Amino acid sequence: MNSDGRQAPSRSGGRTSARSRAPLFAALDLGTNNCRMLIAAPDGEHGLRVVDGYSRIVRLGEGLAHTGRLSDEAMARAYQALAACAQRIEARSPIAVGCVATQACRGASNGVTFLNRIKSDLGLDFEVITSQEESQLAVLGCASLIEPEPEVALIVDIGGGSTELSWVRPKDVLANPLEAPILAWGTAPLGVVTLAEEEEEPATGREAWYEALVTRIAAQLESVGDAAHLRAAFAAGKAHVIGTSGTVTSLAGVHMGLPRYTRARVDGYWFDVAECRVTIARMLNQSLAERAASPCVGKDRADLVVIGGAILDAVLRVWPTQRIRVADRGLREGVLMRLMAAHGASS
Repeated sequence: MNSDGRQAPSRSGGRTSARSRAPLFAALDLGTNNCRMLIAAPDGEHGLRVVDGYSRIVRLGEGLAHTGRLSDEAMARAYQALAACAQRIEARSPIAVGCVATQACRGASNGVTFLNRIKSDLGLDFEVITSQEESQLAVLGCASLIEPEPEVALIVDIGGGSTELSWVRPKDVLANPLEAPILAWGTAPLGVVTLAEEEEEPATGREAWYEALVTRIAAQLESVGDAAHLRAAFAAGKAHVIGTSGTVTSLAGVHMGLPRYTRARVDGYWFDVAECRVTIARMLNQSLAERAASPCVGKDRADLVVIGGAILDAVLRVWPTQRIRVADRGLREGVLMRLMAAHGASS
């Protein structure tokens, strides 16, 4: 089993199949909290067959909101993770590699310097993408989870340094994922790492603290995306929400009571919003040690899962729905799909 819960490819001997000879592509996503990599081959229309995956919490944006710079410790953690990715990429020899960096490297005064060092030392050439490009890639990566019936779909990407919201028309995405128009999009400087540094959970009165936090976040989200014209679809129950982030996948895994995080169980799961809020409340009333003991949270997310839950809760208060689709996919898959299209690859 790979580090992100994916089944490792078989290493058994035997004749090489046509599927195994398919060209490979690699995508890296260096975010404020996570470093993630996928190596995959095309598999059917708009499909991917993953052969290797890697995910490591590096907290690259730790302290960034206060200093404006990436710290030496954070860069060292990210460097170590990226070195592991570079080794895997070298072993697999993909025909194309797409590397994108998001909020931490966008906002840090030394972000480009760090990425130049990564290129020089490890041969990984990162592009610092805009918030809008980040939203578009997340939509593309989640396209296969969008249901055709709703009038509007909202993709929510809760990151370490920001939260991106993207509204699309499902029929447009399903007809042409690579070029589907975005009806509206917006970004808010609300991420699990940055908020966790600002908001210390109190020892007592956590419910009141949490309610005040969600109310404040919801007020900030009200105008994000200039999407007021889409509210009617949500009010009428004709909207669909997809949550793509470690927050959403962790909460779903906790709710399901998984003995260990399993991507195949979580990805695509329909999460009742009322049950999601019950799960957040359960996490809120636990100690950090109790959260860390959960196999779907762990020590690296123990101090972030409630903050992420507050962001998700606020989104769902502004854009209400009865259930959300959980996506253990997003930016990396979007990068892979664009790479494959650019190279004319098909299964």
